[in-house]
Amino acid sequence: MQTQDLDWATRLGELAVYPGYGVVRLEAIDVQEVGGARQEFLVLRRMEDGARILIPRSKSELAGLRGIVEPKEANRAWEVLQPSAGPGSRSSLPWSRQFKVYQETLRTGVFLEIAGVLRDLLQLQRSKELSFAEHKVLDDARSQIVQELAASQGTEAESVEAKIRASFRD
Repeated sequence: MQTQDLDWATRLGELAVYPGYGVVRLEAIDVQEVGGARQEFLVLRRMEDGARILIPRSKSELAGLRGIVEPKEANRAWEVLQPSAGPGSRSSLPWSRQFKVYQETLRTGVFLEIAGVLRDLLQLQRSKELSFAEHKVLDDARSQIVQELAASQGTEAESVEAKIRASFRD
């Protein structure tokens, strides 16, 4: 799903996705003076931990702020999240390159690609103990996917997480 050209002023109270931060709620539009000029900021509240985030309203599209995935795309994620036979699709890359690819994917906020990262790392975890860096990427991908699936499907994050874990049990 690509960044959507949205008028965030009309969407106060709605959920959105801010790549790298996860699901956020648009709380308000705040006007502040920055460098002698008045600038509008979107006030976002991160759903995972309640952190407050400000981004310039004029930069929301550049920042990748987008609406929550539609249920149809959320359903496609469940297909992506199915374990496959053999190692993950990026396992032939050296870890340093693989880590960079995963990090870049998480920053893009592209939902189905992040689901692929999650699947690859869960698959890898079945065959070996993950390193600290691999665990960090796994946790970030899981958090983003679980939050967005729960928001899109109107369910609790815990039930989404349980369903993902169940599909990767041996």
